[in-house]
Amino acid sequence: MNPQSEFERCATRVSLVSVAGNTALSLFKLLAGILAHSGAMISDAVHSASDVFSSFIVIIGVKLSVKAADREHPYGHERFECVAAIILSVVLAATGVLIGYRAVETIRLGAAAQTAPGLLALLAALLSIAAKEAMYWYTRFYAKRYNSPSLMANAWHHRSDALSSVGALIGIAGARLGYAVMEPTASLVICLFILKAAYDIFHDAADKMVDHACDAETEKRLADCVRLQPEVRGIDRLQTREFGSRIYVDLEISLDGGMSLVEAHDIAEQVHDRIERDFPSVKHIMVHVNPYME
Repeated sequence: MNPQSEFERCATRVSLVSVAGNTALSLFKLLAGILAHSGAMISDAVHSASDVFSSFIVIIGVKLSVKAADREHPYGHERFECVAAIILSVVLAATGVLIGYRAVETIRLGAAAQTAPGLLALLAALLSIAAKEAMYWYTRFYAKRYNSPSLMANAWHHRSDALSSVGALIGIAGARLGYAVMEPTASLVICLFILKAAYDIFHDAADKMVDHACDAETEKRLADCVRLQPEVRGIDRLQTREFGSRIYVDLEISLDGGMSLVEAHDIAEQVHDRIERDFPSVKHIMVHVNPYME
């Protein structure tokens, strides 16, 4: 199985696990919020429900991103993953704004008049924190493994839900102790957490859409890899750009000016193959040879 097919299969499996987990969790939290009279838990349930929609966006984005290059898209379709991540960030931001609006309205109308939430809401918040944190680490593991922006966006969606459940837990506990205003205040804090996560996801995806360079550590490791070729006298230029989850490299190396064209070409090919072997995320390398000058 080629790497792209393996990634598609893995990302689909991870996303379907998220769909199943979030569907069950959002229904339980919604029921707990209604039965226990907890606005914060209902807001948290809405957040979890948005994760179900997000997982389907990831599945579609990944399926489009692994399509082979064609005449209209000679460099491939990897940026569809970034498009999916940007859509996720917008959905996440909209969810945060809705939760924040509900919290402000509750505070404005008088939180003290609200019924104190029941114990079921407190238990639902604890269960949500544990479940969403586990889903975050599960999704993050595969996002890191395949350098996937859409999976990483979905992982942070899970983490933001876990954080929002922490806020809900504090608010519900405070309201049960008689501080009714703490519950809508917790929902307001949840809103801020969600908006921050949405911004981070959007910023990362946008960087990868506009040919943002790799981080300095990756470029250093690339340069070190090139220098392992003993005939390379120097690196005249090394430029990188992120293309979705993949990397493009433009490289200029210096070789002995007395070499034949065939020898120089062979060394350039060896450098090219070494980088592709040692850096699976590199999709394409352009190697240009310059004569070495003292």
